[in-house]
Amino acid sequence: MHISFTESQMRTGETQPSQNRYAQYTTLLARYLKPQQTQVYLLAGLLLGGIGLQLLSPQLIRQFIDTVQANGSSSALYRVVILFLVIALTQRVVEIVTTYVSEQVAWRATNGLRRDLTRHVLTLDMSFHNAHTPGELMERIDGDVDRLANFFSHFLLQMISGLLLTVGVLILLGWEDWRISAVLALFVVAYLLVHRWDQQLAEPAWGKERAYSAELMGFVEERLAGVRDLQTSGAVAYTLRRFDELLRRRVWQGIKADVITDVGWTISKTFYDLGTVAGMGLGAYLYLNGSLTLGGVYLIIHYLAILDWPLTRIAHQLEDLQQVRVAIKRVQELTATQPKVTDGPGAILPEGQALATRFSGVSFGYQPDTPVLRNISFALKPGETLGLLGRTGSGKTTLSRLLFRLYDVDQGAICLDEVDLRQPRLAELRRRVALVTQEVQLFPATVRDNLTLFDAGIGDATILASLCELGLEGWIKGLPNGLDTELSANGAGLSAGEGQLLALARVFLKDPGLVILDEASSRLDPLTERLLEQALDRLLRNRTSIVIAHRLATVRRADQILILENGMIKEYGCYATLAHDPTSVFAGLLRTGLEEVLV
Repeated sequence: MHISFTESQMRTGETQPSQNRYAQYTTLLARYLKPQQTQVYLLAGLLLGGIGLQLLSPQLIRQFIDTVQANGSSSALYRVVILFLVIALTQRVVEIVTTYVSEQVAWRATNGLRRDLTRHVLTLDMSFHNAHTPGELMERIDGDVDRLANFFSHFLLQMISGLLLTVGVLILLGWEDWRISAVLALFVVAYLLVHRWDQQLAEPAWGKERAYSAELMGFVEERLAGVRDLQTSGAVAYTLRRFDELLRRRVWQGIKADVITDVGWTISKTFYDLGTVAGMGLGAYLYLNGSLTLGGVYLIIHYLAILDWPLTRIAHQLEDLQQVRVAIKRVQELTATQPKVTDGPGAILPEGQALATRFSGVSFGYQPDTPVLRNISFALKPGETLGLLGRTGSGKTTLSRLLFRLYDVDQGAICLDEVDLRQPRLAELRRRVALVTQEVQLFPATVRDNLTLFDAGIGDATILASLCELGLEGWIKGLPNGLDTELSANGAGLSAGEGQLLALARVFLKDPGLVILDEASSRLDPLTERLLEQALDRLLRNRTSIVIAHRLATVRRADQILILENGMIKEYGCYATLAHDPTSVFAGLLRTGLEEVLV
């Protein structure tokens, strides 16, 4: 599913004409309520039925009072009482069913919007994610969308039903005496106009409250992710102080928005109270001059009480609308952000073979005026291994990110098997290129699901055959429940080495044509490292690979060596040639110790 708005709807920084604003509402309603047409029609019918029952009940009470006052028969009174009980019970059942159906409609609609926003965010490139914290995005996807739940399930129907009930009450009061209906109509119009004015006044305040809330969630997410560093560096007190500052700012902004909203409530309630007093006064006057029966007076008082309910409902919906506008603006800002890295036309990379890799004059920078890579050119034949060396910040990891098209190059081209990276679809490219790093992403699931990434089409026989081919059959048998061993999200139950072995097996099942190893064997004990090296030898067999390394042992399998310095190639050539050339930088690294020089 794709969320789309018109260009004018995406200009969230400027005030939009009301017709464009209403078009936003109808677009969202149509987009997410259309799949639930049956439930929406049912909900509309229930609300209309509830209105009819509400208007009918006071008529029965009036009939009862007038019958008693006229000394009517007991049977007539019993019929009114029984009918009133039936209507009252039916009304309660309708209310329960209405609540259930409306909640179902709301959650299905908002979950659909959450799903579409999540899919959209996952398509955005790393430049976007670098500028937004996960906590902020979670608040956008969940918090803002949660504000739209009432909009999807109640807003339109509640507004219409509230207006219909209000009009119905005024009509029935006018049936008794037009003067009562006319006076109350004036107060109703004033009531609604005040809420409309207050809703517009409070909208900017609610917008700030949502922005502050997103910033707070982003701060909490970042600090919880780095809790070990906070504890070991003694920064807990600073973190709590900053959290208190952000929380206080959000709370006070929420209070400010609430106060502005409550001003409208106070003024509008005053109009309603004045209208009620006027209606009761007219009712008393008409009763005293004989124009109304006692039952008629009760009917007026009861309808005045009923009138409070639809007016309050409408006011609540108008109040909710100011937050809905803010939420829709923030959703639009997110959906208006388009990825800089887009799908290619669909070129196909060859299956089941090592991919030749070529960089031709590649330059790239995360910021336009700050290049990270400058004029990088090299070529790997199918099945060759490149040892990529360089100090921290020299551009090694950036080079690997370009191979996945997490970013696009500023100049030059990268080709796999003579196919420009910008030609295949992103899913096809990332299926044929694999990355193994020090940090392995694990999910709270079984080892089987972590190996297959939840692909049920990969059978146990295929998984075990791959593990045996990598020489890891002993490792999987050593786990408590084999493939059914449950893992937590942080990899509890596995050592760092076992996590690396799982990552290698995951890549092997993927069967890529190019493998990138970003110092995958660091921080391991010697025994696990030997097992990992054996698995690497089998994984890289008949595959092109790039090994990003800080240690000498890691690049011994390389056919070629490329040394980066300040984003430029300092040295590039055959491993053997460079190693035996006493004037080469690489030979100097071998003599002095790779670990000490490159870190």
